[in-house]
Amino acid sequence: MKLSSVLPCALAASSLLLASCQTKDQFAGLDGDFADGMPLPERTDGAAFLGGGVSKGQFSPVQFGFDSVEVGGSEMGKVQAVADFMRSSQSDVIIAGFTDERGTEEYNRGLGERRALSVREKLVGLGLSGGRIQTVSFGEEMPAAPGSGEAAWAANRRAETGVVR
Repeated sequence: MKLSSVLPCALAASSLLLASCQTKDQFAGLDGDFADGMPLPERTDGAAFLGGGVSKGQFSPVQFGFDSVEVGGSEMGKVQAVADFMRSSQSDVIIAGFTDERGTEEYNRGLGERRALSVREKLVGLGLSGGRIQTVSFGEEMPAAPGSGEAAWAANRRAETGVVR
């Protein structure tokens, strides 16, 4: 094999590697058991979000753009409503992240977790204790809107807040 035929492949591979490293920086501080230096609370099983010990539907879901973890300005009122509730209550919350059906199951599970962590960080930024906020991801499971197409996909890109009883 000639060096001239190997070189373009090596350059393409290194470009992909560098691009993946650059996108990882977007989520710096959102890894492992810490999010921006704030330790995550002990996690309960994701089934806790679905069980009888968590009240759901009290807050509007925070919606996200395609392949995004950014809490848009128009969604901050929803985060503020959760913060106001938590200030007047002793209850903890679980933030569950969801995605639309596009992407692999593994990718969507990770994206859902990053969405939940993004909402958690906004709550911590509003002065709430990170120890009162758990996160879980369901990825593309449990869609809010059935079917395919932009309307369903937009409805399914969300983070929901459950209140632990």
